[in-house]
Amino acid sequence: MSEAIWKARPFVGGNVGGIPLQVTDGESGFLVSSPGECAQRCLEILRDPGLGRRLGRAGKETVRHRFLTPRLLRDWLVLMDGALG
Repeated sequence: MSEAIWKARPFVGGNVGGIPLQVTDGESGFLVSSPGECAQRCLEILRDPGLGRRLGRAGKETVRHRFLTPRLLRDWLVLMDGALG
């Protein structure tokens, strides 16, 4: 899922599991609880391309800020700890 969001595409997904940790409803994508709500949100994005672009850009920024840099830093620290330890 983060890979799709990283490509700056609007995201619509279930409000379950780890998805809400990666998507802020209405800001970086839409979280839905039913197939009908999913269809409604998808139509909303299709009818308003500007909304899709805004969600996509916000989602990409969220992934970049919250997942890419911290993950890389953590991986480097583990590597350095192993090399020095």
